Amino acid sequence: MIKKHSVVKVVDALWTYALLIAVGFVFFFPCLWIVLASFSKSGSIYSFEGFFPSTYSIDTFKKLFTDTTMYNYPRWFFNTFFVAVGSCILGTFLTILTAYTMSRFEFKARKPMMKTTMVLGMFPSFMGMTAVYILMTQFGLINQIWGLILIYAAGAPMGYLTQKGFFDTIPKAIDEAAKIDGANSAQIFWKINLPLAKPIIVYTALTSFTWPWSDFILPKLLLKEKDLYTVAVGLMSLDETEFARFAAGSVFIAVPIVILYFALVKNMVNGIAEGAVKG
Repeated sequence: MIKKHSVVKVVDALWTYALLIAVGFVFFFPCLWIVLASFSKSGSIYSFEGFFPSTYSIDTFKKLFTDTTMYNYPRWFFNTFFVAVGSCILGTFLTILTAYTMSRFEFKARKPMMKTTMVLGMFPSFMGMTAVYILMTQFGLINQIWGLILIYAAGAPMGYLTQKGFFDTIPKAIDEAAKIDGANSAQIFWKINLPLAKPIIVYTALTSFTWPWSDFILPKLLLKEKDLYTVAVGLMSLDETEFARFAAGSVFIAVPIVILYFALVKNMVNGIAEGAVKG
């Protein structure tokens, strides 16, 4: 009986590992393919033998940063970085303020606002693209990098519920004790709650950074001049014979996100876990 039970456990473990390896391969294969494609010597997808290039070279990455006459990747990269950093700073600030207000203060419109936010969050963001374009036209923010930053930052507080859940886990007794000692609401927020909220701030900053870093729809809608393109829009403008350059640009733009993820993953996981305790 014991031997039979051991065999069942071994078979179950083998089946589980086999399934995990198969799923991992499905997700890993496209990444491997795009990395190998970025080293294609010919640069064209039509020269591939099956899935992979026939010859390899690092010249594509050199060309990516030196041949900027038609495709100015360094400029696109700087635009993307500027938009992502600006959106990250402003969006994180607004989201944390919104979450803290909803968590710590009681006012009449609090629950209706929360319900409205949850309902609006069910609709995909691209449904409002026409309205966004008209508004940006009226304010003269078409072909303006700052226009993108404002839109990203303004939309960021809509996802405040995870951050609110984190602030809900911080005992309100701490606030009350601080008030007895003479601290006002601003001092309680900046000197007490904000230092305790480091994990959720890191999580918010990372998500606020990654959204504009990889977004395509809004930059494509609002940026018409080639020198103002972000990387996502710029890569989509490449000719089909420049596939290796497209792949190299895609690989390079992923590097900062991977580094940030591994550097901040501990705080990110803590922020998600603690923020999910209460809604």
